[in-house]
Amino acid sequence: MSSERSLLEQLDPTAVLRELDRVDSEESLVGFIKRAWPVLEPGREFVDGWHIHAVCEHLEAVSRGEITRLLINVPPGCMKSLTTNVFWPAWEWGPKNRSDIRYVSSSYSAELTIRDNRRCRNILQSEWYQGIWGHRFQLVGDQNAKIKFETDRAGFKLATSVGGLGTGERGDRFIIDDPHNIKDGESEAKREASLLWFREVVPTRLSNPRKSAIIVIMQRVHEKDVAGYIMSKELGYEHLMLPMEFEPERKCVTCIGFEDPRNDDGQLLWPTYMTDEVVRRDKAVLGQYASAAQFQQRPAPRGGGMFKRDWFEILDEMPVDAVKTVRGWDLAGTETKKSPYTASCRMSRGTDGVFYIEHVNRDKRPPEGAEQMIKDTAAADGPSVEIDIPQDPGQAGKAQVRYLVRQLVGYIVRYSTESGSKETRAEALASQARAGNVKLIRGLWIQDFLDELTVFPFSEFKDQTDAASRAFHALVPASSNDLVALGPQVVKANG
Repeated sequence: MSSERSLLEQLDPTAVLRELDRVDSEESLVGFIKRAWPVLEPGREFVDGWHIHAVCEHLEAVSRGEITRLLINVPPGCMKSLTTNVFWPAWEWGPKNRSDIRYVSSSYSAELTIRDNRRCRNILQSEWYQGIWGHRFQLVGDQNAKIKFETDRAGFKLATSVGGLGTGERGDRFIIDDPHNIKDGESEAKREASLLWFREVVPTRLSNPRKSAIIVIMQRVHEKDVAGYIMSKELGYEHLMLPMEFEPERKCVTCIGFEDPRNDDGQLLWPTYMTDEVVRRDKAVLGQYASAAQFQQRPAPRGGGMFKRDWFEILDEMPVDAVKTVRGWDLAGTETKKSPYTASCRMSRGTDGVFYIEHVNRDKRPPEGAEQMIKDTAAADGPSVEIDIPQDPGQAGKAQVRYLVRQLVGYIVRYSTESGSKETRAEALASQARAGNVKLIRGLWIQDFLDELTVFPFSEFKDQTDAASRAFHALVPASSNDLVALGPQVVKANG
């Protein structure tokens, strides 16, 4: 015992601690993060969480070459940028002795990637890091700036932005950290610009098409964001999806054997740091749509956005007589990059005051093809069902409506221009549905209709919802723009 005590007394405590740091750091990325944390955040305590281990394990799989395409969806404030864009590169260069690796890091803002570049460089140049791994590589003096710094083994870390990467720079690791600004999530033009960059630029900026990796880490902002594109196109990305509150039906399992350890519905992701009180407070500020996207990685609340699936009772037939029945239409637009749909919704108001949706149909037809669809549907419905059509603003819209009315001889036809946003037009229908006053009559159309309705307003297409909103508003006190096609002449219904 005395000899062991004597040996310990001879050891340099600093050297012992440094050796422990080295062993823990080289063993795992999360071990490195814990040891390096005081260097980067000397005034803040490190709060561990299993999700940090999960992210690290998947990044380690990238380091081993097991994963070359990785999508990570996590809520804001969960150390995604620090783990992926700061600690991981420093870990690969030093503890894993891979200072030849080249990183290209991007975000919606170059300022964010420059910030993380600076943090990573602070770790690399720290006395602690240099004392353990400084003999393995050095930063090149003439190429050591916050935007780009390079090692003496030809590795580098470059900070850029979405859309800002020029030609000539290629990386072994292409890290995309939040490609969308949250405030621009509803801007189709800005989302499309980010998607175009992701599709056409990123794949060409890899050092080795077979071995280089693309890592996308982000919170969801819209159904059609980069993550949505990756999943919809099945691009071969391993997907680590960690919602703030656990949803058993969306339990995440990945190829490396990871499985979300939570079991209880609503169980928090990081309860020691993002407590129940904090989550409830932040959700109240964000609102249900932003909370669903950013916290739950689902750009619509579970069970529905503005509409929830369980609001709608499905009946085999109408239990009462109809006071009035209307077929509302949404016509395919001409100025859209998407394949246009023309859709309609047949809705009745019963003698009990309840609104009954009896049938919904839609088809991908250009505006010129909508005429036949409207005529065929009108023939199937019969003349007792009134028709309500949207009118585009301007003389062309007026001419189109009058032409359609002339084709619908013998039917009651209404028209009006749209006013307000799609969400505003749907609010009144949503209010009645929430109260249980909107019911569905069983049919094959129901699944597609509810799939769109319960994601609205984040659904890619909104044609069925628009048609339903129009039918609903036609069943409340009528406007003065009613037209009746009585024969070859078109006259004001109340004129």
